[in-house]
Amino acid sequence: MKAKAELKRVLGLFEITLSGIGIILGAGIYALIGEAAGLAGNAVWLSFAISSLVALLTGLAYAELSSMFPRASAEYEYTAQAFSRFPAFVIGWLIIFSGVIGAATVSLGFAGYFQALTGAPILPAALVLVALLAVLIFTGIKQSARFAIAFTLIEAAGLFFVIVVGIPHLGSVNYLEMPFGLSGVFQASALIFFAFIGFEDMVKLSEEAEDPEKNIPRGLILAISASIILYILVALCATSVLGWQELSTSSAPFSDIAHAALGRNASLAISVMALFATTNTVLLMLLAASRIVFGMAESSSLPLILASVHPRTKTPWAAVVLVTIMCMAFVFLQDISFVANVNNFTVFLTFMVINAALIRLRYRRPELARPFRVPFSWGKLPILPLLGIVVNLFLMLQLSWSAIALGAGLTILGAAAAHFLDKSSSSSEDTAQKV
Repeated sequence: MKAKAELKRVLGLFEITLSGIGIILGAGIYALIGEAAGLAGNAVWLSFAISSLVALLTGLAYAELSSMFPRASAEYEYTAQAFSRFPAFVIGWLIIFSGVIGAATVSLGFAGYFQALTGAPILPAALVLVALLAVLIFTGIKQSARFAIAFTLIEAAGLFFVIVVGIPHLGSVNYLEMPFGLSGVFQASALIFFAFIGFEDMVKLSEEAEDPEKNIPRGLILAISASIILYILVALCATSVLGWQELSTSSAPFSDIAHAALGRNASLAISVMALFATTNTVLLMLLAASRIVFGMAESSSLPLILASVHPRTKTPWAAVVLVTIMCMAFVFLQDISFVANVNNFTVFLTFMVINAALIRLRYRRPELARPFRVPFSWGKLPILPLLGIVVNLFLMLQLSWSAIALGAGLTILGAAAAHFLDKSSSSSEDTAQKV
């Protein structure tokens, strides 16, 4: 019998942490801070703080679950262990769509910046970017991680640039000015949460990480903590330079901040950095989506062909091809704010289930080894995951009803697919038994 091909374990704590920071610090902060400022005013920093609370609470749950089940299928595995394969499939389905649609949207963001710099048409540029990154992902995880680390350093430099430019302007505005009150701050928190999406994708690298039981939880906490600090500082500095009114009307916020502070050359430099930021986000979203497709196929919830590993590159080539095709199909969606909110719906729902899975496993399987354990419990009940469910539900209800409707539609479609596959599997088993 031929041995099952395995993914190559080459990622250490440093690479895992920087990969996590790279996908978190992506197009969200570069593209959505202006629209968030239009809702929250100069208090947009507070919206980032609220979103960071949701990310931190759920990040701790991911840290414990990933230390228990260090597998590429991640959310699918956690949900299956706590509940059953039916809700696990639905969650995996939503994660795949979130990654694919998010990557398609951000690739259009890249194409917009690219058009501003070169005049190239948007759709072809976006499609070429997706194709080139798919080739990179196929080439190998080590190569993908190296590119991600390099691009992370560049996009982080863009954020540091905004911070440095803004520091002399600190104190120039009222940071508690809320044109729409707390309601606007909460709505901005729900929108800007897209900027935090990514830390959950780190656990999908578990089968390619060295000592994943320890390095994945550590990398998660380090990446989220670094991102929270950078985001809040950037929000304070951005409003200090432009003020929320001008910031909210900008289609390229960072470019306008640089132009206002230092002139046209600085604006050009930050636009180039934005290209690296959007490229990095698309790379890591495609990488994570392909890994969960691979993990679900390996668990027999998707066709087995999608669990195929290339003998030379040791990458899940079939999963990469599927995710690339799906992403290209969604490139024609061009409303980044709307799609960000649809993504946020699927992520909030997933995070509620993940927190619930941790709580259930504390009661159902207390004997399991937990190299990392979320602190603070009341008896067997972990307090922080319970709080995580509440805050995720609260932010979900701040989304537009159209985004909620489309997200709910994708969820129902996933449930129907799970029911069909489960029925097909049962019929196959019955036929096999009769034979």
